[in-house]
Amino acid sequence: MDEKQLLNVTEGSTLGNVEIAPEVIEVIAGIAVSEVTGVASMRGNFATGVVERLGKKSHGKGVKVELEAEGIAIDAYVVLDYGISIPDTAKKIQDNTRQALKNMTALEIKEINVHVVGVQMETKEDSDTEEE
Repeated sequence: MDEKQLLNVTEGSTLGNVEIAPEVIEVIAGIAVSEVTGVASMRGNFATGVVERLGKKSHGKGVKVELEAEGIAIDAYVVLDYGISIPDTAKKIQDNTRQALKNMTALEIKEINVHVVGVQMETKEDSDTEEE
């Protein structure tokens, strides 16, 4: 893996170095976003859709991590449930993601941008159970 793509989190340690790949940050952020009530799903690309159909869950789906000089910028692309407060849910997504990354990696995040790309209406399964 290229040295530029790893984050060194233990500068000056006498025991050695700990480096975290951006993919790890994507996975942690993806799980943190999915845990928030009101998040129906996350937007992935075509490749993650194919991989999930083959049975492998993609936890980093819908999360983009950018390593910038000022810090780490995270973009989360989410589909929310209908009827919830979008600003409140977006704030919960930001708080949960920031807390999870701080606890697991001790990294300070510059910004967490939440992109609402859709609203999930009730599913067919939900309407079937209401009719019975």
